[in-house]
Amino acid sequence: MVVRREKKRRRGERTYHGSHKKARGGGSRGGRGKAGLHKHKWSYVVKYEPEHFGKTGFKPPRRKEVKSINLKELDEIAKEKNLDKINVLELGYEKVLGEGKLSKPLTIEAKFFSKKAVKKIEEAGGKIIKS
Repeated sequence: MVVRREKKRRRGERTYHGSHKKARGGGSRGGRGKAGLHKHKWSYVVKYEPEHFGKTGFKPPRRKEVKSINLKELDEIAKEKNLDKINVLELGYEKVLGEGKLSKPLTIEAKFFSKKAVKKIEEAGGKIIKS
């Protein structure tokens, strides 16, 4: 009589036979998949998957700090160096803020300007250049 090779190979395996109550079901394996990791499979978690439980946390994205300078400081620099045009980027700043007054009209070049700064520069007769 011919013996089917696959059947012969699978005999004695615990997960193969469909009708064996003690072989196939999830009950014989302590639940299917990751069931019981907090209970009866805890030692497995501790040994092989210690990072399985717990929060990993959240880190907010880094905020870019914009270096800023006020109009009163720009006015002082213009007086000291006798300038009509100031490039704020060369001084190491990016934004012009509106605190203080301008004593003379200046042409100021920067990446960003506050609304108050734009208003005060134009009132003094100066110009803004956005770069």
